[in-house]
Amino acid sequence: MVEGVQRRQVEAGERYDVFHTDCPARDVVDHVTSRWGIWVLISLRSNDLRFYELRESIQGISEKMLAQTLRALVQDGLIWREVEPTTPPQVTYGLTGFGRDVGEPLTELFDRITLRLSPHSSGQA
Repeated sequence: MVEGVQRRQVEAGERYDVFHTDCPARDVVDHVTSRWGIWVLISLRSNDLRFYELRESIQGISEKMLAQTLRALVQDGLIWREVEPTTPPQVTYGLTGFGRDVGEPLTELFDRITLRLSPHSSGQA
């Protein structure tokens, strides 16, 4: 069973106004740029992962925060969630097409930062 909600598509030439508080795109931007949202998207860029694999790949995140972040990103249609009916259930997460589109510039930003910084850098480049 795969879960996820797709946001409505805007008409050609139409854009959401993210500066208004009731804009649905604003919620997605908030979730993507949240403390943990960007790390979830970057962690899923190469392969689908189970909950505990994600938790191990993102050091410092609690189970509660990971669960909340995953729930929001699934609801936004950025990641999918698949539950295998085993005992205990195995839950796998991966990027949707929308998640890949959004994650691509984040991955590029991440790569630029990590390649630019030397291991002994003090943040000055």
